[in-house]
Amino acid sequence: MKLAGIASLLLVLMFATNAEAAPQTVTYKLRASAAGQSSDFTLDQGVDASAPATVAPNGAVKVTIDPAPNKVPAEAGGRQVREIKGLALKLPVPANSKFQSASLSGGSGLGGTPTIALQGNDVVLSVPGPIKGGADFELPTVTINLQAGGTGTITTKLGGTSYDAPGLTFTAVVTVIGFPVNAAAKGYPDPNPVLTTTTIG
Repeated sequence: MKLAGIASLLLVLMFATNAEAAPQTVTYKLRASAAGQSSDFTLDQGVDASAPATVAPNGAVKVTIDPAPNKVPAEAGGRQVREIKGLALKLPVPANSKFQSASLSGGSGLGGTPTIALQGNDVVLSVPGPIKGGADFELPTVTINLQAGGTGTITTKLGGTSYDAPGLTFTAVVTVIGFPVNAAAKGYPDPNPVLTTTTIG
């Protein structure tokens, strides 16, 4: 599979930014690999997040992250898109806080049941899929409950710092000469803006 084909596929495959539902736009640097080749590119991701402006020391903080609806194309880069699967989005537990719980609500057209779990110091949203090419889908809203520390601020950001430590991963299954080929993508936000800020005190 040619590099241009991989890049074209994955540029249009991920989330479409919705200005009304996603007031913040994050640019991901992504690296796609298939058939022994790789291609680097950038992708904008819309994010809508909320949290309280202030919290008492050791108080409760609820962070909500609401992704916009999206659509998987039926074709991209001249290749048929069969499905996407194995999507994982990392949300680090902020400094000056302690993880309490996380939950999901809503979401549609995901092909499988999404899950949310603490893995190390990251809250990870996992969508096994598959989500068929041409299908509409919406990732669930993520709610993270934290306990504030004694002082400082709690800032929410997306995960990922490099291709070797990605915050976003997924696999696209495309048709090449009649055969399914897995194109794996991994990436990180650059720059990585603050989504929410809560002041303790």
